Amino acid sequence: MRKLAFAFSLLASPALATGLEIEIEGEANGTVTIDLFEEIAPAHVAQIADLAESGAYDGVVFHRVIDGFMAQTGDVEFGNTRAEAFSMRMAGRGGSDRPDLPAEFSDRPFDRGVVGMARSQDPNSANSQFFIMFDADHLLNGQYTVVGVVTEGMEVVDAIKRGQGQNGAVVGEPDVMKTVTVTP
Repeated sequence: MRKLAFAFSLLASPALATGLEIEIEGEANGTVTIDLFEEIAPAHVAQIADLAESGAYDGVVFHRVIDGFMAQTGDVEFGNTRAEAFSMRMAGRGGSDRPDLPAEFSDRPFDRGVVGMARSQDPNSANSQFFIMFDADHLLNGQYTVVGVVTEGMEVVDAIKRGQGQNGAVVGEPDVMKTVTVTP
């Protein structure tokens, strides 16, 4: 009887997140839909989904944007415009209150629209920050965890304000993820 109850609880448990809808405001305005790859990066997808469901990504800026390369966001510690600790100078240096994740590398290439996890020099240091590719860059393959791909709204991603500072740092008023919603 216990085995049957356990099997039923597995069937009744909520499905994993399969995507995100990100409403972006600033120079770019619109919605970006992302299909998450829980089959190739289950821990990273779970962390992103948990942060999104808790509202941690709402109000977070795109702090590093390099034309022809990628747009980076997700610093819930220093990059959240709604938080007391918000600082454009510090945005990109923080994470979340959750532990860093071990890398989940795959053979999925970093093509246009692919979403990857940002990290420090340590491959096992991804936490909350992620980036969306403007164009393919296969030098990243096997070096960063792929977590998803943009399925709608790539024109919104293309319109995100580019960084003018060192290493693509956004200067002035950044574009913001107004709301980030998990989709089933």
